[in-house]
Amino acid sequence: MCLAIPAQVIELRAGEQALADVGGVRKEISLALLEEVAVGDYVIVHVGYALAKVDAAQAQTTLRLFAEMAALGGGQP
Repeated sequence: MCLAIPAQVIELRAGEQALADVGGVRKEISLALLEEVAVGDYVIVHVGYALAKVDAAQAQTTLRLFAEMAALGGGQP
């Protein structure tokens, strides 16, 4: 199964790279597939690449649902 997660861009870096926050975890991602991404924007990330920008409300809703699934054991076999 493939999963893309919302992440907030917290720092722009050289070479179309950025530092993003995903639920408290910071990860370097590529912005090569997007234009005009700014610090504070939310993006959908899959395998280290930002695929699309998403509004903050939608990102927060998705992150909340992921957290609820994890709390219910949704990731456990």
